[in-house]
Amino acid sequence: MLKEKEVLDLETRLTEDHHQSLRLWLRMLSCSAMIEREIRSRLRTEFGITLPRFDLMAQLERYPDGLRMGELSKRMMVTGGNITGITDQLEREGLVLRVTDPDDRRSFSVRLTAEGRAAFERMAQVHEAWIAELLGGISVRDKTQLYDLLSQVKQYLSISKQMTGQDER
Repeated sequence: MLKEKEVLDLETRLTEDHHQSLRLWLRMLSCSAMIEREIRSRLRTEFGITLPRFDLMAQLERYPDGLRMGELSKRMMVTGGNITGITDQLEREGLVLRVTDPDDRRSFSVRLTAEGRAAFERMAQVHEAWIAELLGGISVRDKTQLYDLLSQVKQYLSISKQMTGQDER
């Protein structure tokens, strides 16, 4: 096992006296933040695109008929204003298109253009290789175990939320 290199992040202030659950939560946040920073940097350098723009295109790639702005906002967990700004940028570049809803002319969906779909496919292949590279030091067995453990956490949190009556955001 690799010796842990000191990294200044969310865990820096923790000591052995802190509750194990707090230490685990901050470890997960730290790992996620490190991966996200690297992916943001690589997307910017390699493709001249931001992570939010990539994420919006990823959502649209799954829905060829497009998604309404409100649905994009919900799926990406950001405000409608953020979605509008990202969509405006992608539309100016010819990567997405706004399509008026024939049943409600006040609303519209956003979909990838042919150029947007081709650009996203190229980026997605490279993105997947980056993720494989970043997690390449972990064995298949350990990745499977970690995935299963995080699935348990996710399931517990979902059940806990249902029991307390909190809405999903």
